[in-house]
Amino acid sequence: MGSAARNLETDMQDDLTGLAGMAAARETLAAWQQDAVERGETAPVHAMLLSLGRFDAVNLAYGETVGDGALVTVAKRILHFAEDEFEVGEWLVARLGGGKFLLAAHEACSRERWQWLAEALADAVAHPIAGLGDAGTLRLWPRIALMRPAPGEGPAMIFDRLGETIEEARSKQGSRVMWADGGLTVPGRRSAMVDADLLAALDRGEIEVVYQPQVSLADDRIIGAEALARWQHPELGRIGAGQLFAIAERTDHVAQLSRNIAKQALSAAAKWPNGLRLSINVTPADLVSPNFADELTALVEECGFDPEFLTLEITEHVLLSNLEQSAKTLLALKAHGMRIALDDFGAGFCNFRYLKILPLDAIKLDRAMIDGIASDERDLEVLRGIIAMAKALKLGVIAEGVESEDQRVIIAREGCDFYQGFLRATPMSNADFITLTDD
Repeated sequence: MGSAARNLETDMQDDLTGLAGMAAARETLAAWQQDAVERGETAPVHAMLLSLGRFDAVNLAYGETVGDGALVTVAKRILHFAEDEFEVGEWLVARLGGGKFLLAAHEACSRERWQWLAEALADAVAHPIAGLGDAGTLRLWPRIALMRPAPGEGPAMIFDRLGETIEEARSKQGSRVMWADGGLTVPGRRSAMVDADLLAALDRGEIEVVYQPQVSLADDRIIGAEALARWQHPELGRIGAGQLFAIAERTDHVAQLSRNIAKQALSAAAKWPNGLRLSINVTPADLVSPNFADELTALVEECGFDPEFLTLEITEHVLLSNLEQSAKTLLALKAHGMRIALDDFGAGFCNFRYLKILPLDAIKLDRAMIDGIASDERDLEVLRGIIAMAKALKLGVIAEGVESEDQRVIIAREGCDFYQGFLRATPMSNADFITLTDD
């Protein structure tokens, strides 16, 4: 599980984004392939190279500070995409220099799924980037090259073939995703099919909700769980929450999907042992709806869940253009006893105005704030500064993405209140979560 981008020595990391660098990517791919050779097998490796078109023009137009900020945002989007889609199995996200990023997975994967993942990642990266100073809203246009390395094609050949394919795609107008073996995709065809599949899945009740336990650092007690959506597509395999909502947004069914997930989670949590908290994510469509506060309050009552034990998690990108409306909606929900947490804190360029205007109870530290704290003194000092600020504002602090005992010890020592991550538990079914709380 997890990414080879984590727990790397400093000289193996990209200084700007914190991702794995070229050397670490070569080492990881070689290790995957060598392990398979020793077993007499072929490594199930899939790789994609994402290249941001004409990125030098961004630096020239807006300056290197804006360009660096955009690269950091893109890196976070790719990392979060991988975390969402590759919950099980090994994977790697690396920056290969400039506007080029590698995503590789060490798992069995159909050609159709790998292509769809590339299209979905391109959509995620192309989403507008705001908050970069004088640049206003910036939009980058990626191209992606795909391949499944054949036996004997080591890291050097993988990078060469992917790079050549990217250059070929640039010469073909309208070619956003291309296979290194020459296979071209049909723009939009797969996305349209998946869009239709999601509507049918909603009607048939096929969207699954899983729960990631949240743990108190004071006494190692499970205090609740975050609800996460999953969809097991019959052809493409598991699709995570991020892409689920991206698909729903294209089909204008975000509200339907959001309500479906909330109702499942609230109904299940209403039967949990007393005192356990439920966290659910709030979408942009939710917060801009003038009726959302009333509708969610009614749904909570309908499901029989105590609103005092409900936390609503919101992310920065949800709020960028609707801060005042968001604050009004969240205040109405807070009046019913619900708690509000700012999710993914530290994943990008946080607008500290959110901390002043929104009725927050807690911040949830993005895993990027946790990754290097056991090996990099600068990362640890940043963590200390953020926690000190949160405590001064009387906000609770939740850390996500905790994967090692060293990280757990440090965040406990520095004053975090709760954590979630693979160190304690992966997302699980409702039945497994209840069993875990009984242990």
